[in-house]
Amino acid sequence: MEGALARDRARLLELLTRLSLEKRRVTLSSGLESDFYIDCKRTALTAEGHFLIGRLLLRDIQRLAPAAAAVGGLTLGADPLASAVSLMSYLAGTPLPAFIVRKEPKGHGTGQWMEGRTLIADGAEVAILEDVVTTGASTLRAIERAEAEGLTVRCAFALVDRMEGGRAAITEKGYGLSCLFTRKDFLP
Repeated sequence: MEGALARDRARLLELLTRLSLEKRRVTLSSGLESDFYIDCKRTALTAEGHFLIGRLLLRDIQRLAPAAAAVGGLTLGADPLASAVSLMSYLAGTPLPAFIVRKEPKGHGTGQWMEGRTLIADGAEVAILEDVVTTGASTLRAIERAEAEGLTVRCAFALVDRMEGGRAAITEKGYGLSCLFTRKDFLP
């Protein structure tokens, strides 16, 4: 099984490099400037990328957060990741519902911050998902909102760590962070 996962990881890196990586000057959502950008949605929204992301993140969640009862994170980056992991968990016979954390409360109806919350028991452990970690602010916002909803978070899982302080910010708050790739995988 590990050989297949290693092949899946190598293939996902190929897809992310070809479809998602841009080597140009950009301003990131954190406000920082960078000479490269990784738009993981370009890969996550392909059928193969969705499959690979779900498979690899699920393996990490099962290994590092086996008590996780659901997966999700801050919209929009985490949405396809949560969908992929939820689907793969179902196919593996260990279904995990997905949830979406809004950036602001719903403007009508219940005014809720989280979609899918009713599928998760109060106090349940959940895995927070993130596409790219830069400063860690989005990940910490998702963690804070999940905990405000009565859920427990121990670890976050990301596709890419840009290695720009996000890991330290997350771990300083007492949470684990597991990333499939780092900046070094794309820009050695």
